[in-house]
Amino acid sequence: MTRLPKLAAMMRGRLAAVVVVALVLGLAFGIRAGSDGPLEQFSGTALYASMSYAGVFVLWPAASPVRAGLLAVGFCWAVEFFQLTGVPAALSAGSLLARLVLGMQFDWVDVAWYPVGVVPLVLGHLLYRHGRRPAAAGRLPVDQPAESGRTRKLSK
Repeated sequence: MTRLPKLAAMMRGRLAAVVVVALVLGLAFGIRAGSDGPLEQFSGTALYASMSYAGVFVLWPAASPVRAGLLAVGFCWAVEFFQLTGVPAALSAGSLLARLVLGMQFDWVDVAWYPVGVVPLVLGHLLYRHGRRPAAAGRLPVDQPAESGRTRKLSK
């Protein structure tokens, strides 16, 4: 019976990650449809990395933000360096999906932009988790009654 809450939390985490992937994909396609040039290129690269970060949580909901960030950037760099083989370019020539997932040609600028898409998400995720962490042992949250009936007030 104790596994059900853990399973439910895992499913909520996966669902949230899928929603984030869909939102990032929509944003990327929106920018692509309305822009051309550096904004499209750099935002697309950063959003690809952001989507990879969310994708880690689809596959592994219990991952820590730092581990997920490292995996996402590592995946993006692996795909980017795979482009040096020419295989992604050959696959992309006949498939829009392959072009979107694998890209076509290696670019050092992309290597630099992948962390730009991931690091803010990792930091935001860490801040979010820190804010949700329960009060330290032995300390009561503000205005929570103690067993003796006293409450802890913030001092000014």
